[in-house]
Amino acid sequence: MFNKIMKRGHRKVAKSEADFGYAPPTRSSGSVSTSNIVVNHASRGGGAPPNSFQQSNLTVAPPPPGTIENLPLFRDIPVSERQSLFLRKLQICCFQFDFSDTLKMVREKEIKRQTLVELVDFIQSGSGKITEANQEEMIRMICVNIFRCLPPASHENTGSEVTDPEEDEPFLEPSWPHLQLVYELLLRYVVSSDTDTKVAKRYIDHSFVLKLLDLFDSEDPREREYLKTILHRIYGKFMVHRPFIRKSINNIFFRFIHETERHCGIGELLEILGSIINGFALPMKEEHKLFLVRALIPLHKPKPVALYHQQLSYCITQFVEKDYKLADTVIRGLVKCWPVINCQKEVLFLGELEEVLEATQAAEFQRCMVPLFKQIARCLNSSHFQVAERALFLWNNEHIVGLIAQNRSVILPIIFEALEKNIKSHWNLAVHGLTVNVRKMFLEMDAELFEECLRQYTEKEARARELEEKRELTWQRLAAAAQGR
Repeated sequence: MFNKIMKRGHRKVAKSEADFGYAPPTRSSGSVSTSNIVVNHASRGGGAPPNSFQQSNLTVAPPPPGTIENLPLFRDIPVSERQSLFLRKLQICCFQFDFSDTLKMVREKEIKRQTLVELVDFIQSGSGKITEANQEEMIRMICVNIFRCLPPASHENTGSEVTDPEEDEPFLEPSWPHLQLVYELLLRYVVSSDTDTKVAKRYIDHSFVLKLLDLFDSEDPREREYLKTILHRIYGKFMVHRPFIRKSINNIFFRFIHETERHCGIGELLEILGSIINGFALPMKEEHKLFLVRALIPLHKPKPVALYHQQLSYCITQFVEKDYKLADTVIRGLVKCWPVINCQKEVLFLGELEEVLEATQAAEFQRCMVPLFKQIARCLNSSHFQVAERALFLWNNEHIVGLIAQNRSVILPIIFEALEKNIKSHWNLAVHGLTVNVRKMFLEMDAELFEECLRQYTEKEARARELEEKRELTWQRLAAAAQGR
């Protein structure tokens, strides 16, 4: 409860607001807030063309109670007057209300909600093409409503240590009844066949996209879901923005990996990237390969990787399926990022490793098999039964078994000792049984090689026992000498 109160009382400013001149709404003591919006156009150099969405201020004065009135429906007026009515409805929707008190200005809030519903229906029906001036005003209205300060995470308010994000209660945006409809309006505008990208890109520019990306840090999962869909549609429709969107997402990942390790929308951004990667043309650009090496593989390092691992694993697998030559790079990267003491992360890594190996060809497998199976051998001997069990499950995959069989002369000597240790001393019966099956598989695969590995292992064990006996004798002599004095 304390965290929720603190979240309502403090708001954090998104990074792009400081960089791109966005003045966040300031809450007044009344029921309606006054908002100032400045929209910049970083995507265009030099002077802005005529009719463009130039840098400007939009100030919305709080209306006295009872001054907002219902406007007529679009179907009730002549077609020639609908654009004028559309503009008046947009002006009503620019007013922002205080949702912390559900009993204040209930009528005005309902009027705005109904007006937003009508605007969404108007765009969706395609009953009339919107003028450029009205498109500009509509984007202004959307900016007023969605670009705002986000509530800080609980640890930012209290100064406590960073906690597990799974244990935090998400902050649900109280103004969602209005916010959802504003997002729906933006989505319908972007996907509409009547929307001309040459006109729309004046308003949905780089500054707009950056602020949209800042909102992915919202704790409200409903908002992140809308943002994911909208950004994906913008990427698909506005080809001019594609490199910028990829670069901006890259920067979010870098900040998350190397600075904060806190971000609510990493999973949603990875879902968008999964679809983008699927559409990459071959041969793959060097830019995309660098993104894999510098951003996606290091995303395995942060502590909260479990929150977005499913989406991350899909992106990694997409890269390998697109270009099988990347398998060596990916596998070596996974081994480099392998967790040391976090067993749950190890289980996730082993699952992802299996998916990558399924798409790996023999030549790439041979390049990375030595460091890979040294790591798998360590997993086989893990005292955490889920890690050892998941590692042994790799031998249930026919493709992986085929790769191992082709390179058994290298792989078996690496993991033979781990298999023998499991059979002799692992505490879990399931792990013991699976190890016996894998050992039997290698014996049937190449009995001569198996016997040679067994002989070497026996000799190594004998030498180790001999060294231990010598060590014990030395200590006994030292103890006797000490007593003699």
